[in-house]
Amino acid sequence: MRFFFILLVALLLPEMAMAGGFESLGLTGTERGIYTVLVFIVAYGFVMTEEFTHLRKSKPVILAAGIIWAHAAVLAADAGVSTEAMHEAFEYNLKEYAELMLFLLVAMTYINSMAERNVFEALRSWLVRRQFGYRKLFLITGVITFFLSAVADNLTAALLVGAVVMAVGADNPKFVSIGFVNLVVAANAGGAFCPFGDITTLMVWQAGYAEFFDFFKLFIPSLVNYAVPAAVMYLAVPDEQPQISTEEAVQLKPGALIICVMFLFTIATAVSFKQLLHLPPFMGMMVGLSALMIFGFRLKKVYCIEGEEGFDIFNKVRHAEWDTLLFFFGVVFSVGGLGYIGYLELLSGAMYDGLGATTANILVGIISAIVDNIPVMFAVLNMNLDMDLYQWLLVTLTAGVGGSLLSVGSAAGVALMGQSNHKYTFFSHLKWTPAIAAGYAASIVTHYLING
Repeated sequence: MRFFFILLVALLLPEMAMAGGFESLGLTGTERGIYTVLVFIVAYGFVMTEEFTHLRKSKPVILAAGIIWAHAAVLAADAGVSTEAMHEAFEYNLKEYAELMLFLLVAMTYINSMAERNVFEALRSWLVRRQFGYRKLFLITGVITFFLSAVADNLTAALLVGAVVMAVGADNPKFVSIGFVNLVVAANAGGAFCPFGDITTLMVWQAGYAEFFDFFKLFIPSLVNYAVPAAVMYLAVPDEQPQISTEEAVQLKPGALIICVMFLFTIATAVSFKQLLHLPPFMGMMVGLSALMIFGFRLKKVYCIEGEEGFDIFNKVRHAEWDTLLFFFGVVFSVGGLGYIGYLELLSGAMYDGLGATTANILVGIISAIVDNIPVMFAVLNMNLDMDLYQWLLVTLTAGVGGSLLSVGSAAGVALMGQSNHKYTFFSHLKWTPAIAAGYAASIVTHYLING
């Protein structure tokens, strides 16, 4: 209650603040300012009900971003703030979005290219044909998802391995249900210890609050976060053998393995641009994209069969997760607009000054179980907090794994609910929330013991 009282007072009291390196308006107590908060809440309500309304999450937040910035511009004019000062705040958000969008676009293009070359389908086919028992498959799929989500994003990893669980557990709803809970936890935990595993870790890395190799200090805490609930759930997995599969092996298309190696080199290039040249990582990713374009041209010339389209790199760009990229645009500009009005500084005072950094960072993870971790982390990054590396790694960990507490807390959970044909639901996940919460607490303690 203390937190909510502080937050209520903070939202109603105007205060001048600094956010993102520019001076905020400090007009949080105005009628127009409070209206922008309500607009964001309504828009995010549509995001949270996407599963039922089928309205893509990017649409309401982009509209909210436009409304919020329109009101921010009016407030700035009424306060006598120069147009140049307002543009500085707006362009700060544009820069943040452009860097992350280009980085993610390249990563998504590589993932789509590997999928088109049958890399993931071949892995799924191999796992299905191996005829593992349910318990062994539970462990294998969890471990694969944990490490795969550190390189790909957690959504892609969960969907890929989720197809394996669905294929072998078609006649066993109990295994599908518990297997999907396991995948959600593994995907979120695996994405927390590598800058490429989750948008939130990528944001912290690009903001310069932690270096690339600093994130690997979270490997053991992330592993603990996954292992604790997995150990509890393992005992409930049916000790049976799935039906024998007659599925034929899936063959890799030409160039599949080369594209996988190129993706690893692209990651290395992005890290080198950041660590050695002190340039934004997206520039290294764009260099990797150019290499994929050139290799794709060769694939199309050498392996294209007459009458078929062949490998087209721009198709892979076209099929990137544009809903996610545009949702991220809406989030960045909505939260950025609220920050310019002054709300992020007040929220920072309520949480970090009122509760302390450790408590606030743990609370961020719990909030991420209800609200998507992208706007939560972007808000934290724009609060201009003075925290050491331990605290930045703590909030990276909690924001990344906190979404596992509820099925709707992460993109992986929402996507698997749609894939499961009602075998994995909100309440089937909620059954294991106490075990997941134990893993959440254990990972925080582990982080303290190792990195504190």
